[in-house]
Amino acid sequence: MNKSKENFRKVETRIPGFDSIAMGGLPLGRTTLVSGTSGSAKTVFSAQFLIEGIKKDKEGGVFVNFEESPEDIRKNLEGFGWDVEKWEKEGKWAFVDASPTPEQEAIEVGEYDLGALLARVEHAISKVNAKRVSMDSIGSLFSQLKDTNTLRRELFRISKGLKKMGVTAIITAERTEEYGKIARFGVEEFIADNVIVLRNVLEEEKRRRTIEILKFRGTLHQKGEWPFTVTNEGIVIIPLSSIELKQKSSIVRISSGIKELDEMCSGGFFRDSIILASGATGTGKTLLANHFINGGISKGKKSLLFAFEESREQLFRNANGWGIDFEKMEQKGTLKVICKYPEVAGLEEHLIEMKKVIEDFKPTRIVVDSLSALARVSTGRSFREFVIALTSFIKLKETTGFFTSTTPTLMGGTSIMETPISTITDSIILLRYVEKNNEVLRGLTVLKMRGSAHDKQIREILIDKKGLHIGKAFVNVAGIISGDSVQISAGETNPISSSFKGK
Repeated sequence: MNKSKENFRKVETRIPGFDSIAMGGLPLGRTTLVSGTSGSAKTVFSAQFLIEGIKKDKEGGVFVNFEESPEDIRKNLEGFGWDVEKWEKEGKWAFVDASPTPEQEAIEVGEYDLGALLARVEHAISKVNAKRVSMDSIGSLFSQLKDTNTLRRELFRISKGLKKMGVTAIITAERTEEYGKIARFGVEEFIADNVIVLRNVLEEEKRRRTIEILKFRGTLHQKGEWPFTVTNEGIVIIPLSSIELKQKSSIVRISSGIKELDEMCSGGFFRDSIILASGATGTGKTLLANHFINGGISKGKKSLLFAFEESREQLFRNANGWGIDFEKMEQKGTLKVICKYPEVAGLEEHLIEMKKVIEDFKPTRIVVDSLSALARVSTGRSFREFVIALTSFIKLKETTGFFTSTTPTLMGGTSIMETPISTITDSIILLRYVEKNNEVLRGLTVLKMRGSAHDKQIREILIDKKGLHIGKAFVNVAGIISGDSVQISAGETNPISSSFKGK
């Protein structure tokens, strides 16, 4: 009974997000193959596994290098803030250098040479009292072995030797394509207890990193591919599987910053809700977001604005033109503005940074302007993952999120961004251009407000130096939502009000 429990014990890797999809970490005392193409972050993963053990669990680590020299590895890991040389001096990290020298001839590895290598590994483990071992990359060791049977026998010898030493080990291996065979030689995965695949796939001219646990022998793990990124602090995995529907729901109302919109929403938005403002360029989405920010700050609440389309100077100038002083708000510490072009990073990097800023600043209102801009650097799948992860995080913090999205056509239509987010938003506000009496006007309607009654009419909006104002409902105009507004004769049934009747 005790032996069975021991076999199912896991070692927390401490790699952010990984232990969630691994349901506790790597199986204790076993060997895990980490396979991936060039540039998929195999070396970073194997090194971070040792480093997290040193930093958080006080466990020594041994790094066996087959390709790069220890000097190159130390220098590369410095970029993540990892001082390997310091840990070496403290007796927490040891290299076993098996990298080839320029003058070394390529020969097939025999039993004696492999036995000598394992002896060196065992000595290093004893020297630093290691509990974790990483070997990077095993493929180079066998590059001269042509016989598959010999290759498999030698791989078994390494795996068995590591298990006998009582360590939890990672062995990395190269693969030639993202969705081909597991490793270059086609036999590595059969001798490992566990198999993890790292991918760096090019989709729609954009790179997307994912991690997949293919096999954990004798224990459970999450299935499927999970997005990850490499930051200046190492690998961070985004485990969407750990997101749970445990968000609290409040009946407390907060102001939108516009009196008439609050009235349309039966007193304002719910405090822990997600709001989407969708419309064509120039219909007033950013201005609506500015009013939302101002509405919170006027009550002494902190607001956070993530802007992905306009510069700080442009945002501040425009807000000032509407009587909203962002600069003064920042000076008082009630507003924080983050401006970045979406192209400077992938969605995973943006998500991690946004969550960190939210944690540090602790706002009560969060604005993202706009989601459409972020879609430029993502695929449809990665965008959905981003939206789910960010909105669930905002809800867990019991804050209010306000997102803008630009429709692809000037007169309205469905935005490509509305599909993944519309089902998880609590409120949707549509802004449209309306053609009436040879004039182009602006209109607004509250299309959805979960858990609350709301005004279903389409109202005219005006923009002046004091901001956005909501007027009376349109009459004798049809097709506003679809973008095909048409005037109807007086006396005819108004299809606008009838189309919303009972909704």
